[in-house]
Amino acid sequence: MNGASFLSAAALLAVLAAACGADNKNFPGVPMNIQIASAVFSDGQAIPAKYTADGLDISPPLAWTNAPAGAKSFALIADDPDAPAGTWVHWVIFNLPPAATELAENTSKLAQLPDGAKQGLNSFKKTGYNGPAPPPGKAHRYFFKIYALDTALDLKPGATKTDLLKAMDGHVLAQGQLMGTYQRK
Repeated sequence: MNGASFLSAAALLAVLAAACGADNKNFPGVPMNIQIASAVFSDGQAIPAKYTADGLDISPPLAWTNAPAGAKSFALIADDPDAPAGTWVHWVIFNLPPAATELAENTSKLAQLPDGAKQGLNSFKKTGYNGPAPPPGKAHRYFFKIYALDTALDLKPGATKTDLLKAMDGHVLAQGQLMGTYQRK
């Protein structure tokens, strides 16, 4: 393969990865083994308005399977890479217990949950989940990314996505993601 063909093949792979919603850039090389799903929308499908700023603005139910046995905690980040000002963070939650396999619908917005999980600040400058609120027009993609970690994190409630990503570096055992869409007419 000559240099031009190789570059064309690499460009095609990058486009295909982006089109498929591959968002493994934070922890490349970490397996995407965890299956995360919601009872209210399927991967690549529309998020019901109930879970958006146009509805009740409550978190959707999420459940995950196939986490590695050595996980000591879980973290979840929900964000919108299609926001006009750059990636918009909708939820930061971490130190979910190792036995956790789900987040219930309408998870409390408390900074610290009874099970020890902590919530960070989203791009709305609020604690907990705030749902999709895109400008009218094209549908946006919302990624719910789950991470299995080899430790509980030494972060305080109110940490940002950037804080969380930095603290997780070197501790991610496996990850998974669910992508939903939402469009305002």
